Amino acid sequence: MEALLSNTYFWVVVAYFAVVLFISFFTKKIASRSSADFLVAGRNLGVLVCSIVVAAEWLGGLSTIGVSEKAFHTLTLQPILYNISTAIGMIILGFTLAKYYRERHVHTVSEMIESIFGQKARSISAIAFLIAFITLAYVELTTFATVLSPIFGISWMWAVLLAATITTVYTYVGGMHALTIVAIVNLIVRYVGLGIALVIGLIAIGKFSNLSTRLIELGAPQNYYNPFSIGWTAAFSLILGGIFGGMAAQASIQPIFAAKNPLTAKRAAILSALFIAPFGIITALLGLMARSGIFFEVGPNFDPKMALPTLLMTPGFIHPVLGGLAIAAILAAILSTIGPVSFAIVTIATKDIYHGLINKDASDESVLKFAKRLVILVNLVTVPMALFIKGAILDAGYFSYAIRAIGAIVILLGIYKIKWISKHAVYFAFIGGTLAIILSIIAKKFGWFEIDKTYASIIATIFFIVVGNIYTKYFANKNQLSKA
Repeated sequence: MEALLSNTYFWVVVAYFAVVLFISFFTKKIASRSSADFLVAGRNLGVLVCSIVVAAEWLGGLSTIGVSEKAFHTLTLQPILYNISTAIGMIILGFTLAKYYRERHVHTVSEMIESIFGQKARSISAIAFLIAFITLAYVELTTFATVLSPIFGISWMWAVLLAATITTVYTYVGGMHALTIVAIVNLIVRYVGLGIALVIGLIAIGKFSNLSTRLIELGAPQNYYNPFSIGWTAAFSLILGGIFGGMAAQASIQPIFAAKNPLTAKRAAILSALFIAPFGIITALLGLMARSGIFFEVGPNFDPKMALPTLLMTPGFIHPVLGGLAIAAILAAILSTIGPVSFAIVTIATKDIYHGLINKDASDESVLKFAKRLVILVNLVTVPMALFIKGAILDAGYFSYAIRAIGAIVILLGIYKIKWISKHAVYFAFIGGTLAIILSIIAKKFGWFEIDKTYASIIATIFFIVVGNIYTKYFANKNQLSKA
């Protein structure tokens, strides 16, 4: 206990959490007025604030622990494609779907799907999205615990429980308002903290060529700085996953639903790309610095997930106060994602399942109570997953992206080719596409065959849309006529 109390990292992080929880309680009065205030901040976000909240959700555990882990493992800058593709996806979203999301006053992506294809499509898509975001929530919870465990000197189990508790408290109390205000603080802290760490690292190394020489000695390709250096197939998968996954991402586009008007939604989506794109370069470079072994010894059993936290807690690399600030930046990044992700699960389950399917006549007060209870109940699913499921963070995150890609394709076709895609095509796409993604993972695990889950998602979605349209044309319509 004495060692913990003298730990500089510990106190910097505790101070940060104190600020976050204070913000949550500060927003309690506003967030409790109605379900709309709790779920979409009263639909009153301006361009800058809305764009920051969108970016803050993206720059979480995947952009910090996930990207640095992948850079550490591959010895390349390929992981920066995660942030770059996501930024491209938000720009495309701004020019295509953002205004439609806001115009239709929806709370969820599935509600948007219902406005085009009907109630049944909403219910089926909601189940698929729940699977996607529950997976992402457990991944983010894992990254949170990865950082908390060494700082607090606690076991993995207690780190997961602590992370879940912090997230639950500030989400339950403040709702979307808390997430909005905390996101602004988080974005500042993460860029300052990790930006300082990167500058210090580059100064300590001397010349960038020194880092290059060391990485090549360790087996990195000569053009490791080229994100396509280890193959176009894997790189293109990251790009497609980021673009399509972002366009139907409940957690990151929920602020779009909360924008003041459609034009604000469009501009905010586009502006968010400027905050998203550069961040992956910072964390990927820090991951490579950790892998170089220049600042600390990397043993054969070293966990790549610990690359960034270990580097920032190495006094020979950065002063403990600045290192604590950078650690707080990572936690800020993760917290700004894990909150919205968990909140996305709550919103989908509340609006699409409870209010949209089970109890359509529920009062606003009942909807609000259900949503708040669900904030706590979500942990009953995500905490056990974080405790017992292990795997590469960025890869696990792309499982969620692959499912969301189905939604992006369906909505794009629905908005711009509404006569071309039938309701049955939507049903088939979500069911068949989701099963294809799961099959691709199982097949790889057992060595049956290997296909990237993003490719599996896109190919299966297009295939089942075609099958669904054929079914509608030759079977469903005939059945309706015969009944008539």
